[in-house]
Amino acid sequence: MKDLSNYRKSYEKSELLETTIPEDPINLFHKWFYETEEFNDNEEVNAMTVATIGLDGFPKSRVVLLKKINEEGFIFYTNYNSEKGKAIQQNPNVCLSFFWHSMERQVIIKGVAEKIAANLSDNYFDSRPDGSKLGAIVSPQSEVIPSRAFLDEKLKQLEQEFEGKEIPRPKHWGGFLVRPIAVEFWQGRANRLHDRIRYTLQKDFNWKIDRLSP
Repeated sequence: MKDLSNYRKSYEKSELLETTIPEDPINLFHKWFYETEEFNDNEEVNAMTVATIGLDGFPKSRVVLLKKINEEGFIFYTNYNSEKGKAIQQNPNVCLSFFWHSMERQVIIKGVAEKIAANLSDNYFDSRPDGSKLGAIVSPQSEVIPSRAFLDEKLKQLEQEFEGKEIPRPKHWGGFLVRPIAVEFWQGRANRLHDRIRYTLQKDFNWKIDRLSP
């Protein structure tokens, strides 16, 4: 068995202070996102972990891609009939997390997910490459399938069926908007005394800012 107890790193790249942060966490997220993108433009900065409570009562996390940030929250797309899609529709309380190791930063977002309007999902689907469009139709996401060949054969059939034609968005595929109710920003610091700043949404829709002990 491999012993990992000696894996250690000193975090010393930056700091997170109340005197330099905005009142709204979305603005700080934008700032951190673009700083990370500029620092390391070859990585998928928009990769995030989505944690849900499954239909079996167990939490489950998986990595998906953030596709839009606006004043309302964070948007990603998925198959609504997938394991995550069904879990969200039964219990919309979710957690999103980003780990940007190159910047020694994490962001943890607690929020409530809801389906976005069908026309918004249509617009995004129309922007995707044809291969990705067909993939969304081909895959019965999260279901047991007999083989890889099963998918490949279905894809070939659809490629022939839609050759030269517009590919419509399947109704079971679309976006979720996660409206944040709490956002925690974590900046690595030396001696494991990390900076943790948490924004919590209040009843008047202002954000309460607290520093958490590391």
